[in-house]
Amino acid sequence: MAGVFFAFSTSVMPGLDAVGEEAAAAAMRSANRKILNPAFLSTFTLAPVASLLAGVFLLVTGATGPAVLAFAAAVAYILGSFAVTAAINVPMNNALDAGELAWSAYAPRWTRWNTLRGWASALAVALLGVALYVWS
Repeated sequence: MAGVFFAFSTSVMPGLDAVGEEAAAAAMRSANRKILNPAFLSTFTLAPVASLLAGVFLLVTGATGPAVLAFAAAVAYILGSFAVTAAINVPMNNALDAGELAWSAYAPRWTRWNTLRGWASALAVALLGVALYVWS
């Protein structure tokens, strides 16, 4: 997920800004509809589940330190990616779709929060990597 968020913040959003407000808003509305597909949704929602399951496995096998890291990865993802998406990015997407939010107000704020989602997802991956390293 970190890569998806990173790509949006560093290339997609600046690219959309370059084509003008109407075209950018139309393209983003389309992207927001198209991203609601099984491949994306399963990856987005199962990432913290995988971290939690890894934490449980590690805890059950006595690897407390790595388990804590796996649980921390899940928390980082749930709070920094999942919760931000639900509380901020999706409502902004809905407002853009309904014509209640102009691109000029939408894009900078959406991108800032999206960047946070990217950093939170990257942190989750890093924590899982450290957990794997410590466990092995």
